[in-house]
Amino acid sequence: QVQLVESGGGLVQPGGSLRLSCAASGFSLNRYDIGWFRQVPGDERRGVSCTKNSDRTTYYADSVKGRFTISRDIAKGTVYLEMNNLEPEDTAVYFCAAARWVYEPCTMHEYNFWGQGTQVTVSS
Repeated sequence: QVQLVESGGGLVQPGGSLRLSCAASGFSLNRYDIGWFRQVPGDERRGVSCTKNSDRTTYYADSVKGRFTISRDIAKGTVYLEMNNLEPEDTAVYFCAAARWVYEPCTMHEYNFWGQGTQVTVSS
């Protein structure tokens, strides 16, 4: 059974950092395309950073380029999202997602496995 469990969210001041973790079980992390998405109330879930297994290419939303970094530790079965220089606009529930293969990274409907989400709040 495929399962994704996020952790690492919390309250942080503007300019601060957080590292989100997504523990994967029930499948081999090195065989799946992985993504981080976020959602605020009243809006759709949007791709933040995604990586393809086939060629290890990564995608970042323009709003997080240079601040966020996605990585995966195959041995630990965990995907990370390192978030630096956080802004109030980064406040959202963050989800990790997986799919055996996606055509276009960070396109929500292409991912069929999702975690439960972790809240990130950036506020002074």
